[in-house]
Amino acid sequence: MARHDHHDGGGADLKSAARDRLTESGEQWTGMREAVFDALAGFDRPASAYDIAEAVSKAQDRRVAANSVYRILDLFVGANLARRVESENAYVANNHPGCLHDCIFLICDNCGQAKHIDDDSIADNVRKAAEKSGFSPSRPVIEVRGLCEDCG
Repeated sequence: MARHDHHDGGGADLKSAARDRLTESGEQWTGMREAVFDALAGFDRPASAYDIAEAVSKAQDRRVAANSVYRILDLFVGANLARRVESENAYVANNHPGCLHDCIFLICDNCGQAKHIDDDSIADNVRKAAEKSGFSPSRPVIEVRGLCEDCG
């Protein structure tokens, strides 16, 4: 199936799926990791590590350093709990952490929303083009800038 859609969960279901995915990968679901995931999932657009650190700091009434958040976000990306929006140096919670795909982000230049779609045929074609050029791709990064449905 080249393209497919997911029912995007949220709230407790999303956190439960993220916790399960992280522990299945051999990592612990700690209080700080939960706080970072909650903050990340609470944003309606891609959030930087600094945005997340500020949200966690406010929620816990103590300062949380962005470098600690970066380490957790790297772990989350590796475990498929979060996706990195490269052009924004920001992150979004993966609403379906059990599904492994290369992401395609549609990023609105007006409101900053980033919609994630899966289309394996596009990612596969990018991989094939890279291989044809003698390059060994590890992960395609596909981001499309423009205007979302609401702003367009």
